[in-house]
Amino acid sequence: MTLRAVFRLPLRQTEGLVGSIIHLLGVELAVPDHSTLSRRAEVVVLPIMPASSGGAVDLLVDSTGVKLCGPGEWLAEKHGTQRRRAWKKLHVGLDAATGRILAASLTDHDVDDGSRVGALLDQIEEPLACFVADGTYDQTGVTEAVAAHTPDAAVVVPPRSTAVSSATADTNPTRRDQHPRHIAEHGRLAWQKSSGYNVRALVEAFFSRGERVIGDGLQFRTEDRRNTEIAIAVRILNYMLALGRPDSVRVA
Repeated sequence: MTLRAVFRLPLRQTEGLVGSIIHLLGVELAVPDHSTLSRRAEVVVLPIMPASSGGAVDLLVDSTGVKLCGPGEWLAEKHGTQRRRAWKKLHVGLDAATGRILAASLTDHDVDDGSRVGALLDQIEEPLACFVADGTYDQTGVTEAVAAHTPDAAVVVPPRSTAVSSATADTNPTRRDQHPRHIAEHGRLAWQKSSGYNVRALVEAFFSRGERVIGDGLQFRTEDRRNTEIAIAVRILNYMLALGRPDSVRVA
């Protein structure tokens, strides 16, 4: 299944590739056929995601759309048929220090991003130093989920344009109350720099890397198999990251 994801092969071609590798190695092993690979994708149990580098984690959370691949493009070209593209939503949590994916969840495209924060945090054992996400996550439920996981974790989420302060903002301001106040006094760019929000750009870099390495579509047709496909893709990206990561230095 890993070879299939890396080389973006159909199951039949994956069967042939594995058979060729085993033949070149001169090893006497049976090659599972494509139907067996499909059935295994539904029941395979993958190992738990490796922990982060240690200590509290600066967690970056975001989501992106993932296409559900149906009939090939040649079908539309040959028959002139068009159909609405179906897609899912992939929610991820990244360690800002290492770039590793610590949590991932696949949902329907209309699921609210903030509602999946609890499910992502359940996959992370390490405490959080801070939780960084975009304005979509400016919700009470998100703040409560982070506090339930790590009570003293900072929540760095830009307030929405319609955000209002809490009733105790003047006498006992919460951490969320401090964000719009700082923006009003110093400007949004200054808040992004002082709060560390700019590190969220690493999530966008991850999505770009994932599309180039794995692709932006899911090949399987059932939920269990799609979840396995996502889990394998996450492990591939983490492993490739462990092989080598450039050190970026700002020069200007």
